[in-house]
Amino acid sequence: MARVVVDVMLKPEILDPQGQAVQRALPRLGFEGISDVRQGKRFELQVDGPVDSATLARIHDLAESFLANTVIEDFTVRVEEAAEVAEAAK
Repeated sequence: MARVVVDVMLKPEILDPQGQAVQRALPRLGFEGISDVRQGKRFELQVDGPVDSATLARIHDLAESFLANTVIEDFTVRVEEAAEVAEAAK
């Protein structure tokens, strides 16, 4: 079993009010030196069997048609390494 991660973020030219609200709150909470915050989504997909190029292509299509609004969002698809998966399970 493998884990594929799809990260979805607003395109840079799209206003991010939630990210701006977090960024404005940080100094009040004692966190200085952070000049920008962008909010996004992360999807973790457990895949049965090996992840080959055909599987990644199918997941890319899934992300493009269902997980992300490609008019205003960009996305990346990546396979999470086994060590990362084991550490996350702890």
